[in-house]
Amino acid sequence: MTRTYYALNALFTLSASLIWGVNTLFLLDSGLSIFWVFAVNATFSAGQIVFEVPTGVIADTVGRRASFLIGIGALILATLGYVSSSVYEWGLTGFVLFSVLLGFGFTCQTGAVDAWMVDALDATGYAGRKDRVFARNGVFTGVSMLIGTIGGGLLGQIGLAVPYLVRAGLLVGAFGVTFVLMRELGFKPRALRLSRFGQESRRIFAEGVTYGWRDSVVRPLLFTSLLSGVLVWYAFYALQPYALELLGRENLVWVAGTITAVFALSGVAGNSLVGRVSRSRFGQRPTLTMVWTSLGMAACAAGLGVVGLATGSASLVGFIVLVVLVIGFGLLNGILGPIRQAYLNEHIPSAQRATVLSFDSFFADVGAVAGQVGLGYAAQAFSKAVAYSIGGVIYTLAAPLYRRAGKASDKPED
Repeated sequence: MTRTYYALNALFTLSASLIWGVNTLFLLDSGLSIFWVFAVNATFSAGQIVFEVPTGVIADTVGRRASFLIGIGALILATLGYVSSSVYEWGLTGFVLFSVLLGFGFTCQTGAVDAWMVDALDATGYAGRKDRVFARNGVFTGVSMLIGTIGGGLLGQIGLAVPYLVRAGLLVGAFGVTFVLMRELGFKPRALRLSRFGQESRRIFAEGVTYGWRDSVVRPLLFTSLLSGVLVWYAFYALQPYALELLGRENLVWVAGTITAVFALSGVAGNSLVGRVSRSRFGQRPTLTMVWTSLGMAACAAGLGVVGLATGSASLVGFIVLVVLVIGFGLLNGILGPIRQAYLNEHIPSAQRATVLSFDSFFADVGAVAGQVGLGYAAQAFSKAVAYSIGGVIYTLAAPLYRRAGKASDKPED
């Protein structure tokens, strides 16, 4: 079962990541300013906000498999729509519409696949630690992202639209593999009538509130998702043009893909350390681990801003420091992610697992909209470096939230 989980996520990530290293460059090449690039990306996150609950209805009724397949189909159409918007000069309107469709596609995947895996492991009597499963999954998806971003960068050197076309083809393959391999275990799908969709949406949202917002452990974790959304999306998509500016070679598309791959590789290294961290005395308190890793990520993000402000553009030294900070950020994020996933899942009942995980993603999406619009405006009005510094300072607020979650979990139940 875990092998199927790893294979599905790895293939999906490989397909999706082909454009991640060149997306900002593609949108800039299509005539958008840096602010409008992040505004378009924000509509992707806004689409996720709108569709998180409805797609949670699909995952918790028709099934996790059906939700994932619908999502892959939407991503195929949206990816081809991006290329069409550039070729046929549909402009901002086209990119916005297909970004919303991308948001819908990814919400069909978020929560659903992880919920499928956790329920399947519980149904088959798996007795191991789930954070190890999440960590191994992070290694496989990280390697897939490494291959995808480097490949996308090399394909982008041929033409910025080429990675999008290859991505669409690989997603078709991912659809077929998911259809064959993914089977529901530990969850019984039930019919969903269109006439009851509104009622189901309200029920799902209410359960998200009950088992998410009203839970004293989960609620602080929801706000850490919001803060992560504020920083990580800007940090990721600004990285490619920012690195090329510091290098002073804005035409080297393959470098943008390689920088993204470095981030992925450092995340894999962080995932591989989760088991060792968890076994250590320090790792026996997962919330303490999350506190310090989140502070480290905040420091790396702020440092990315400082290096740009201190060295200016076209600085080889600044570029080298940037690479080091990106490795540090990715390494800490690779440690934090699986530990946080396992900790969150421990505090969610099985029947509402996909719902609460989608609710968690909802908060991340809200943060992503705010971060990409706000930090994107700061990048346009001041500089990308200033925006990085602001994002790093904001993310320091995650540490006391993780600490609050730990204190709440330590309290005895009434």
